[in-house]
Amino acid sequence: MRLSSAAVEVLYKNRRVASHVRSYVEGGFTTNPQHRPKSHQAHLEWTPSRIVAWAEKTGPATAALVTRILESRPHPEMGYRSCLGIIRLGKEYGQDRVEAAAVRALAANVTSYKSLKRILDSGLDRTPTNQDRSLSFALPWHSNIRGSDYYS
Repeated sequence: MRLSSAAVEVLYKNRRVASHVRSYVEGGFTTNPQHRPKSHQAHLEWTPSRIVAWAEKTGPATAALVTRILESRPHPEMGYRSCLGIIRLGKEYGQDRVEAAAVRALAANVTSYKSLKRILDSGLDRTPTNQDRSLSFALPWHSNIRGSDYYS
């Protein structure tokens, strides 16, 4: 590496292989499109809104999960493969199951393709969440229940 006040250069055996204008934005990125991996270059024509629109065809929870994945990456393109994989899971498991799994993933604050696939593989999308169970096991009100005020 060779750094100057105006440029950042990458050297290999004393030959320059890449050069960028130096950025002084803290935490910022300066990426030359030709230096991106080939898989990322192929996705340059896509936009996050386009991928979210594809996910909305599965359902609102899937769209919210995809949005959260894209927002969690320094560059949205870094989340494209994961998001497209989630959308593709609809062909294997059905859109209803993917949507149910996305609801569970969002509730657990899980934002990855692998975790969503594990939810589907294990069938957790078909079981009620703890919140659903607590609603179904709520005791009915009747006059023999004293309430919290009785014990204070």
